[in-house]
Amino acid sequence: MANNGVKEPLLWVSLDATQKTEQQLNKRSLLRFRSAPHAEIVPTETNGNESIPHSASIFQNLHPSFKRVAIYLAVYLGVGALIFYLVRNQIKGQKTDGILDALYFTIVTMTTVGYGDLVPNSHLTKLLACAFVFSGMALIGLIVSKAADYLVEKQEILLVKAMRMHQKVGSTEILREVETNKTRYKLFIVFFLLFILIIAGTIFLVTVEKLDVIDAFYCVCSTITTLGYGDQSFSTQAGRIFAVFWILTGTITLAQLFLYIAELNTEIRQKELVKWVLTRKVTNSDLEAADLDVDGTVRAAEFVIYKLKEMGKISQEDISLVMQEFEQLDVDDSGTLSTSDITLAQSS
Repeated sequence: MANNGVKEPLLWVSLDATQKTEQQLNKRSLLRFRSAPHAEIVPTETNGNESIPHSASIFQNLHPSFKRVAIYLAVYLGVGALIFYLVRNQIKGQKTDGILDALYFTIVTMTTVGYGDLVPNSHLTKLLACAFVFSGMALIGLIVSKAADYLVEKQEILLVKAMRMHQKVGSTEILREVETNKTRYKLFIVFFLLFILIIAGTIFLVTVEKLDVIDAFYCVCSTITTLGYGDQSFSTQAGRIFAVFWILTGTITLAQLFLYIAELNTEIRQKELVKWVLTRKVTNSDLEAADLDVDGTVRAAEFVIYKLKEMGKISQEDISLVMQEFEQLDVDDSGTLSTSDITLAQSS
């Protein structure tokens, strides 16, 4: 008891150390919260001494979505070519080769180009054309949303590397750059691809189909926009072989370009909203709205949820669904989750 003067400072040091430990634990919790994994797990591969994170959808040899869409497209074109070959005598127009014309007619129908150089000439072929044009448009939509997007994603890394060629940028920085400006890079890539397709189509029509430059460019534009007036088209055998690949690629690329323009516009508006939410002054009414448990104070998690709702990134319905899952896992109704809660919830 005589040494109280010595022990008292030690007690204060102990309390101060405890407070610092609690603060560090809170910071660790926040960091763990901020670094929680996304729904799509990003694997890593080792290149020398550097660990390179990468997205499975970018670096896998063949993405499942692309494989599935490729199978659908192959089946559609195969069945269409076979059917229209069997009824080739009921299709009138300028013909070159039986199976090639059937495949060409399938492509022109699928993409809704409809030149008019080959047209159905019976009730059966007209009904078949109706069936194939609707199913083809649905397949085009699937290609635009799945396969084309995947193929463009594979080129994003190459684009960023080319732009940063003279800078020492690691793989992590490149992937972060891709994620930040993802839609803009996709738009650049698709625009460049469309430009190449327009040039290639124009040159081919001039050299093979013997059109002048203006007529060739006019035919290219009317084709990729699916306008298809029909006064200019691919009439030779070599031209239709080229058209089978070029028409499908060109129309899908243009559709993808318009999709990315709309997506970029939406992304810009979303960023403007986020900037406004983060820069405006917080008021007392904001604190009241953010106080989810109505205890008079707003914790970090409550503030984050409130700001995310303001940004439009989550909705009240999303929060309710997550809270419902939390309550199901919180078996002991303690308001917190532990390993015992998870074990009991899984066993019940």
